[in-house]
Amino acid sequence: MSDLENRVVDPNEQLDDESEELSLRPQKLTEYIGQKEAKEMLEVYIKAALKRNEALDHTLLYGPPGLGKTTLAQIIANELGVNMKVVSGPAIERSGDLAAVLSTLEEGDVLFIDEIHRLPRYVEEVLYSAMEDYQLDIMVGKDSQARSIRVDLPPFTLVGATTRFGDLSAPLRDRFGVVLRLDYYTVDELNAIVSRTARVHETKIDLNASIELAMRSRGTPRIANRLFRRVRDFADVKNNGEITIDICKEALSKLGIDNDGLDYTDYRYLRAIVETFNGGPVGVESLAATISEEVSTIEDVYEPYLLQEGYIKRSNRGRMATEKAYNKLGVKFYKGIFA
Repeated sequence: MSDLENRVVDPNEQLDDESEELSLRPQKLTEYIGQKEAKEMLEVYIKAALKRNEALDHTLLYGPPGLGKTTLAQIIANELGVNMKVVSGPAIERSGDLAAVLSTLEEGDVLFIDEIHRLPRYVEEVLYSAMEDYQLDIMVGKDSQARSIRVDLPPFTLVGATTRFGDLSAPLRDRFGVVLRLDYYTVDELNAIVSRTARVHETKIDLNASIELAMRSRGTPRIANRLFRRVRDFADVKNNGEITIDICKEALSKLGIDNDGLDYTDYRYLRAIVETFNGGPVGVESLAATISEEVSTIEDVYEPYLLQEGYIKRSNRGRMATEKAYNKLGVKFYKGIFA
């Protein structure tokens, strides 16, 4: 198997290695919980494409990690009744890599590119004609012998996923006909997801325990399912597999997850702003160095939820802690000139 084939994933082949994770993924829009507006729009676009017997317009899904972008991409393929190829943006290092992937597509297929914002710019250029005209321009030969060959592609749908919408180049953004933002989930939606996960795993869970898990999952299904598995471990060992509210609280406390879903790294982040940098403003690079985390991890994983919940503010001067962050840390808040 070539290096490229190793980087392109067929979801059906993933099933053996990731059967537990995939078993939790809904397969149809009617099974998908949350993202009501995005679902309604997709249902219309998919039905229209099927009615016209056309490929669905290229679709961009963006938002914080763990909200279901990959799941929605698979659902799109399922609803269209076509195959889906999966590849990660960082894995496509050369234009030839992308050309090799595109050449394997059949009419109507879905090509899902995760982390599409990490595609090299020179690879993006290959996408432009492929997305607009379903044609692929390939350069062969070198120097004076170089020439361009045009290859026709079958109509297909590119589904891109990104946590950094602003990092996409304008020419690439403009070529997506459907752009959908995924938002954080409500407690009720996460409670429904946790309940469904419990049924899939044939685990008995109290309603109060399910709600408690939902409240501490940072509005993110991926986190809800991860916490469910850890709480289930405690229940299997200490309560014959039944998840009660007491077991749930004990497990989450041991995991360092507080009542609002904040964990050890969140507290380190907030303490760095409040105690080390006197509440800010402070640049993200300085924060990353202080708490020994990557800048991209802070921006993509931790900050979106802290911003959403009002613990921090961002400005062109840097990050600042709000009064809510001070209260969370039990530190007296003094309103300064930047507050």
